[in-house]
Amino acid sequence: MSDQPTAAELANEILDALAAEIPLMATFDDIPGHDHELRDVSEAGDARLREIAVRVGEQAARSTDPDRVTLGVVTHHAEGLLARLDSGKIEFILAEPMAAEGAGLLSWLPQLAPSGEQAEEDYLARMAAIPGFLAGLGDRYRAGIAAGRTPVERAVGNAIAHVDRFLAIEPNGLLLPPLTGDREARRARLFTDEVRPALVAYRDMLARDVAGRGRPDERPGLCWLDGGKESYARLARTHTTTGVSPEELHETGLEIGRALDEEYRRLGAAVFGEEDPDEVRRRLRTDPSLCWQNGEEMVTTAVEAIARATAAAPGWFRRTPSAECVVRAVPESDGPSASQAYYMAPSGDGTRPGIYYTNTYRVEERFRFIAESVAFHEGVPGHHFQAGIAHELDGVAPLRKLVPLSAFDEGWALYTERLADEMGLYSDDLMRLGMVAEDSLRAARLVVDTGLHALGWTRQQGMDYLAAHCVLGDLEAQSEIDRYIEWPGQALSYMTGRLEIQRLRAFAEERLGGAFDIRDFHDVVLRHGQVPLPVLGDIVREWVESELR
Repeated sequence: MSDQPTAAELANEILDALAAEIPLMATFDDIPGHDHELRDVSEAGDARLREIAVRVGEQAARSTDPDRVTLGVVTHHAEGLLARLDSGKIEFILAEPMAAEGAGLLSWLPQLAPSGEQAEEDYLARMAAIPGFLAGLGDRYRAGIAAGRTPVERAVGNAIAHVDRFLAIEPNGLLLPPLTGDREARRARLFTDEVRPALVAYRDMLARDVAGRGRPDERPGLCWLDGGKESYARLARTHTTTGVSPEELHETGLEIGRALDEEYRRLGAAVFGEEDPDEVRRRLRTDPSLCWQNGEEMVTTAVEAIARATAAAPGWFRRTPSAECVVRAVPESDGPSASQAYYMAPSGDGTRPGIYYTNTYRVEERFRFIAESVAFHEGVPGHHFQAGIAHELDGVAPLRKLVPLSAFDEGWALYTERLADEMGLYSDDLMRLGMVAEDSLRAARLVVDTGLHALGWTRQQGMDYLAAHCVLGDLEAQSEIDRYIEWPGQALSYMTGRLEIQRLRAFAEERLGGAFDIRDFHDVVLRHGQVPLPVLGDIVREWVESELR
């Protein structure tokens, strides 16, 4: 009998390591065993995770387990964990809530709603760990600076401002929702006596030890750090799940951007009587009537779009998630630093629905014509269908159900923006122009992310490219560019994933001819959980061949 671990055992081991890397997200994703923890941000903590990633990756490479799909997922996650640890990003990424440890704590912990006595005790244990966690981050920031792994100066200021906003809001998010029994009083004392002073000390540490030592806007990319260009190539592979080089991705983005001009001509003529793509984009950017009047209007439009998509879904999908998708405004303290929208998957126990967060910060400066494409992307049939269906799969390793793979889940969500057009979900040609504008952004992400981190672009070069080729106001452009700077490679995943899903669909349509059913194709893509793109290709090809037999 072999003493080799099975694919399922390896999947559970790397899942536990990934949960230890991001315990807050583990709680949101219903990964057990880490609800009382914050990440061990010490160098020793990173070394423990690295040892697991190396060992599990080697065991997966040697494994003869027939479950090649799970082994492929395990291998990719082990490589991705190594890429993140080896990049040293914990030391110089400070402000992006989805990538920075301190900003992530302030963004995600207040959104946890513990249910039951043990969950409430775990929540309090996490709060008690905050002072040590923040002190440990300070140690890592100082070590990074000493080694030349410096943050971008602008991000330091953004991180300080985030803490200030968080502390200024009353009642503080960490004091909500109510707890039961004596835990409410314990939390209040913990916050007043330990957590709030630790946050003030963290803020002061940033101002004293980190501010003034960061990289200027002229050197924001990883390529300006020692070994950074190689780190970026590994992170790009992690986020795209492919071996396509940053330089090739850059060229792909340029080509797609040029091809979109034809749609700007056609839809611009219908909406504005204007066929020049540059002029159509200028009109979209500058017409004040195309912005929101208030946050309620933004939320209502998203709710209506998701309702239409939900009603139409049975004609396009074999299965839909049982969890509801609801729309909420981004928390007030996160608004200035958060992206325009994001999604949180439903909980496995049914107590939390899928949530599409839309950013109402300075809402009068945000464009209304992208509302429907973003709702389809973040909600139905985008992230909500992919994540909601994954959570309900039987016989699939939890790793594949719970842990995001950007190229798969963001690629799927971007694919559904165009699918929504096939489904007849856009309310008019202006909203369809919004779909094209969102495509321009995802193509530009390939160009700008690689430009910053591989080609040495300045922040202003990135801003100039977005201004020339996308439909973004200054507020959104600033948010986008700072996100790319602090989350290297993630922006590459959207278009890379969509192109591969579209390619696989075209392959299946050609091979199956009249026997092709879009509902079956979508089921094949979604019923295996989150998988790297090469693994998805194998799955689709095997399905097509089985249908032809």
